[in-house]
Amino acid sequence: MIWIAPSEKDTATNTLEKRLWDAADQLRANSGLKPQEYSGPILGLIFLRFAEVRFIAQRAKLETPSPRSPLPAGEGAGLRVPSLGEGAARPSRRGSRVDDPAAYHAEGILYLPAEARFDYLLNRPEVENIGAKVNAAMRDIEKHNPQLAGVLPKTYNLFTSTLLKELLKKVSEIPASMDYDAFGRIYEYFLGEFAMSEGQGGGEFYTPSSIVRLLTEVIEPYHGRILDPACGSGGMFVSSARFIAEHKAAPPSPPSPLPTGEGRREEGAKYTGDPARELSIHGIEKTDETGRLCRVNLAVHGLEGDIRHGGNVNSYYDDPHDATGRFDFALANPPFNVNAVDKERLKDSVGPGRRFPFGLPRTDNANYLWIQLFFSVLNEKGRAGFVMANSASDARSSEQELRRQLIESRAVDVMVAVGPNMFYTVTLPCTLWFLDRGKASAPQPPSPQPSPKGRGSVAAELFSPAERRARDEGKQDRGNTILFIDARHIYRQVDRSHREWTPAQIGFLANLVRLYRGEALDFTLGSEEARAKILEVFATQPSTRPGGHPSPSGRRAGDEGARAVAYKDVAGLCKAATLKEIEAQGWSLNPGRYVGVAAGVAVSDEDFKEQLETLNEELETLNAAARELEATIASNVTEILEA
Repeated sequence: MIWIAPSEKDTATNTLEKRLWDAADQLRANSGLKPQEYSGPILGLIFLRFAEVRFIAQRAKLETPSPRSPLPAGEGAGLRVPSLGEGAARPSRRGSRVDDPAAYHAEGILYLPAEARFDYLLNRPEVENIGAKVNAAMRDIEKHNPQLAGVLPKTYNLFTSTLLKELLKKVSEIPASMDYDAFGRIYEYFLGEFAMSEGQGGGEFYTPSSIVRLLTEVIEPYHGRILDPACGSGGMFVSSARFIAEHKAAPPSPPSPLPTGEGRREEGAKYTGDPARELSIHGIEKTDETGRLCRVNLAVHGLEGDIRHGGNVNSYYDDPHDATGRFDFALANPPFNVNAVDKERLKDSVGPGRRFPFGLPRTDNANYLWIQLFFSVLNEKGRAGFVMANSASDARSSEQELRRQLIESRAVDVMVAVGPNMFYTVTLPCTLWFLDRGKASAPQPPSPQPSPKGRGSVAAELFSPAERRARDEGKQDRGNTILFIDARHIYRQVDRSHREWTPAQIGFLANLVRLYRGEALDFTLGSEEARAKILEVFATQPSTRPGGHPSPSGRRAGDEGARAVAYKDVAGLCKAATLKEIEAQGWSLNPGRYVGVAAGVAVSDEDFKEQLETLNEELETLNAAARELEATIASNVTEILEA
């Protein structure tokens, strides 16, 4: 399927984050600082602006006088408070908590001492050493907010007071009235721009937001414990929190309670739709500086998490969260094709119920170590979504055997082929893997009922009983099938060397998966455009409303029949392949082997190259086997002749 969305390059030039970035980047160009010296401090100032906005809002609440409680009989006789009018509320006698850090922490808000507030620093004259003032402010914030200890940047001494003054002025242009999610978007925008400017190093801490968004839309992390063992700057956690915030209604199945001390929702309380209360965040990041960046990113979004970083922590050898079988969700973009992992250190972690349940690969490549880690950390109903090198889908030898075991565990749910240029630092295509430990035992879901207001599900609202029955017929035996999606030709061209998915394209792909699973459709992301594309591809009876707009149900006044919407295999887009079909393909998880090409669509140079590489790999395997057989025959003949 080919769906190339029009570029929105020009419409983005006037956004606040774009203007702020252009100004900050111009200042950097004139400063002589390297991007990696500049990124942390700039992000720190954005963080401080956001923290002050939340702090001031909470302080105003604490300063609001509380209503006077009635005094016991005989107390207060003859006392008046002239400053308050007759009948007005009087401040309670308990002490004010406006300067009590605990009063802020209880609401998930950072406490800021007077000299650590953004406006205080903004109003410092250039003659003062502003760099020293900002460094002191960051240390003071860490002192009063232990969760940020050792996290905030303190290299503002590298900046001249003039440069810092200009930067503070630019960041102050972010309106205090802006909602908290908008602050997060600005922070993420800067993360992405710094990733591009830092080249390969930037790819170590940032995954493009459209990739992350599809991962979260497919695994649907409404509630639970979530792990990213290669968490970078924390984009997977932020995207999961945004998913919850956008889906305020209760999840399809009742959430189980989090372990004691994790999350903020009280045991037994109703689902809140508040990410800070519904998610228990855990991460691992081997680079200390990137781990600090992650913790600041969480704080900007009003989140907290247990992020282990720096020191000697390494996800291959270390398990600081005692993760095996304990997580509801795993999300990650791990490093691809890493070699020189010391497998001797992993031997005690091999076997059923351990970190590497299927064994260790003989090849010097860590891809199947990561894949097994994502599988093993999930509980019996857990879901995982992660980015992986294309080569892992077809790898031979010992990796093929590991892949066979994984497939036969019936945990592989969906495979999505992604085209080139979706990442800032590499041009190669990749594959998104989705695991679901609960799919084999899950009962077939009934046709969805009308969703709660705000859920975004349109299954009952848009489809008639006949249409829902037709969709039910399209449900798959998920325990014995895997859904393959070819999304290589679905994208929007951002510039000559970068692509992304639009919200509508992400919504379309996510709802394709929901159709396959028999779940309620949800167009919270992508809205009408995603809905229209689902109807275009998976409906059997096209129809339009007067005016040319597609009807959600496919009917107009006076139309006969209904427009059925159900999952079906679509050449060039998707295929639900059985385990027997996958076995026949050498246990390959390469979507291109199953999806094929739509009729009338020419094979692109990219597709031809991939097919040729696959055929060449098969030929090399056969040639190697032939050489081994030839050597065996020659050896046997020699033994016979010498006997």
